Amino acid sequence: MEFSEENIEFWMACEEYKKIKSPNKMAAKAKKIYEEFIQTDAPREVNIDHFTRAVTTKNLVEPSSSSFDLAQKKIFALMEKDTLPRFIRSEFYQELVK
Repeated sequence: MEFSEENIEFWMACEEYKKIKSPNKMAAKAKKIYEEFIQTDAPREVNIDHFTRAVTTKNLVEPSSSSFDLAQKKIFALMEKDTLPRFIRSEFYQELVK
């Protein structure tokens, strides 16, 4: 079974990214997050719509602490409404709580 672990990993990477103060480090981390989670066919591509992907890509021209905000909000909503409820209903989780 899969519970889209890339979603929580993306969300956590965004939280780490927001803490960066150095513009050079921010740009490097933004590029890494983009290549790992956002770009089409990324190794751990998150499921976001075309508009969100385009806005996020545009935001990376001049990276700021809010560059990934829209994508992060979309992924949080997806986890809240889909991934978490599926996980809670899973046999794996049910065995853990016994």
